[in-house]
Amino acid sequence: METAICGRFALSPNHAFNPKPGDKNSLCKGSCAHRGTLMVVSATVAGKGGGVLERPVIERTTPGRESEFDVRKSRKIAPPYRVMLHNDNFNKREYVVQVLMKVIPGMTVDNAVNIMQEAHINGLAVVIICSQADAEEHCEHLRGNGLMSSVEPASGGC
Repeated sequence: METAICGRFALSPNHAFNPKPGDKNSLCKGSCAHRGTLMVVSATVAGKGGGVLERPVIERTTPGRESEFDVRKSRKIAPPYRVMLHNDNFNKREYVVQVLMKVIPGMTVDNAVNIMQEAHINGLAVVIICSQADAEEHCEHLRGNGLMSSVEPASGGC
């Protein structure tokens, strides 16, 4: 069981230790002005007795900079977009596979062949799902290489 603590030290569900600056029993040595300090305390509970506290892991942040936890919590996730490949009667299948591997980072031969086949059979295939800016960039690169592509929101059933 882990408990995240900032400025308080949880001893048990019914008790809490709230350190004050200058308190000789305080966990803070010197001044306790580190409001950006995050402690993670692990407790191992055995049977009916209380938990055994392990050494706390302390993450310190520099002044004016949020901790990674705060940044992840406050960061909004951009809605995903699909890059769609349309079938055409102009480009050879091998060329489509080469362009997909060149334009899309991390695209393997197998994935490129599957995407090309899906577009050829169904007329349309999802190339990648990513942020709107990346999707538009990938779409422009595909078009720049002579492939028909489009971008659409990936909301609902992705």
